[in-house]
Amino acid sequence: MSVSVFTELNIENDIDNEYHLLCFVITPEPVVESSVQQKVIDFLQVGGPVVWILIGFSVIALTIVLLKLWQLSSLRAESRKTVDQALVAWRKKEGEQALELLDEKRPIDFLVGFSMRSLQAGNMDVSLIREEVERLAMNQLNQLRSYLRPLEIIASLSPLLGLLGTVLGMITAFQQMQGAGNQVDPSVLSGGIWQALLTTAVGLAVAIPVVTLHSWLERKIERIAHNINDAVTQVFTSKEAERLVAKAAKEVLHAA
Repeated sequence: MSVSVFTELNIENDIDNEYHLLCFVITPEPVVESSVQQKVIDFLQVGGPVVWILIGFSVIALTIVLLKLWQLSSLRAESRKTVDQALVAWRKKEGEQALELLDEKRPIDFLVGFSMRSLQAGNMDVSLIREEVERLAMNQLNQLRSYLRPLEIIASLSPLLGLLGTVLGMITAFQQMQGAGNQVDPSVLSGGIWQALLTTAVGLAVAIPVVTLHSWLERKIERIAHNINDAVTQVFTSKEAERLVAKAAKEVLHAA
């Protein structure tokens, strides 16, 4: 009888120990999560309104970058594959085939297609066609450059806001020292200084990637503008364009 009781007690103790061990293994995860959340909350409270503004700037900048990436990828604005094929057909005096090869949802293809059709129609002077193509190209590039100005503003303002937060934090730290009088605690000054410098660090952390992404997007649009200029110029300087212009001039003379 005593042996069975001892066995039961040992089983209960083993179960109890396993339960406590299991609780010990499982509980750290929510503790870690709560500690991280608390650190984030403390970080935002220490930084003050300047850090909140900078976080808002970072969210806006990220949204704009994702929007521009979606726009450029959906338009495939830098792709020249179909344009190059169409230009080859255009030089071979195969105007209709060249137009069929173009995907005019893309900015370059649209402008090249407009130039080819205008030359084939022969109802406008070449200089007027060039001016109209230039106007349409400017409209296309303005659409691609949309929302880049806010990125530039965020990149410029973020370090300045960080510096403003630092100055305000230093003012607060020295006010606390003045209020303490002769009983100045060095920890008050050091704590105020690192809290003030925190805003500068956040401002730089927002500005550096925004400047990089803005420059990268600007470079992509400059490349698109170069491709547009190059492709449209090839349309007008080809022998097919000269032939169509001469044909249109003859038709005007005959009509006169």
